[in-house]
Amino acid sequence: METLEENILNVTLLEPKKKHPTIFLRYDELKEGENLTIHNDHDPKPLYYQLLGERGNVFVWEYLEKGPEWWKVRITKRIAGENDETLGQIAAKDLRKAQIFKKHGIDFCCGGKKTVKEACAEKGLDVTLIEQELQQADKTSHTRPMPYNEWSLDFLADYVVNIHHSYVRKYLPELSGYAEKVAKVHGEHHPELLPIHQLVETINAELTAHMMKEERILFPYIKELVASKNNAASLPPSHGSVLGPINMMEMEHEMVGKNFEEIRTLSADYFLPQDACASYSLLYKMLQEFEEDLHMHIHLENNILFPKALILEKELS
Repeated sequence: METLEENILNVTLLEPKKKHPTIFLRYDELKEGENLTIHNDHDPKPLYYQLLGERGNVFVWEYLEKGPEWWKVRITKRIAGENDETLGQIAAKDLRKAQIFKKHGIDFCCGGKKTVKEACAEKGLDVTLIEQELQQADKTSHTRPMPYNEWSLDFLADYVVNIHHSYVRKYLPELSGYAEKVAKVHGEHHPELLPIHQLVETINAELTAHMMKEERILFPYIKELVASKNNAASLPPSHGSVLGPINMMEMEHEMVGKNFEEIRTLSADYFLPQDACASYSLLYKMLQEFEEDLHMHIHLENNILFPKALILEKELS
């Protein structure tokens, strides 16, 4: 239940020493789900961090107005047992928000089990800014994104194979060839190209084996789960648990993700030097595009396919 609109506190009318104590008192009087709106003549961001430090992650902070004359913030007391969604859960529900994570360099695929607050703390980002952008995305009209979260698991598994595995198999050998060529030509003056080439070769080997395990072991397991549910039947005795393969796939996702992070660091975010030739430029363009596809690839598995497969297996057991 939300409080009435009259639950507003004009902080500018209070003595400076009484401002924060009064806000804390008013917040503590709220029931779960109720809110307090504060009006101030400057950004009350320090209050956010004080409230987080002294009360914990038990509130939602939402800017209603952000200057230049007034700052208005709605503070809602969370309902007990209601936790922050993870980055992966947020991205799975609305891919527009994944674009916000990408803009700020927040890993929502391999690092998708962290909350927004945890990710911002690790990267030294302003969590109030990120949360404001996420709230704004809810109000922005966009064309409807692909409904990955609504697809059946067998269909999603086939989509991953037909779209993302096919992309890897088509472009990774070409990417490997350009990495080798550019390292040989420009490696003397740009020594970072040598480890970049080695990382591409490592990624090539990792993903080739990884996709084979998914297609031959994990995805058939998931399809058996779906078939059992659709037929209202028990799992066959020969069916193994998806938990072990999923744990392995997530570990391998993290490894390839870290390798791409290292490539991005070595290349200074794919910054091209003045003497870069056409092949050099194409290599960095391909690396960026491949990384972009990989993020979506891992997101669909880590944040949608795998969690839902584990839930389905538990339901059928």
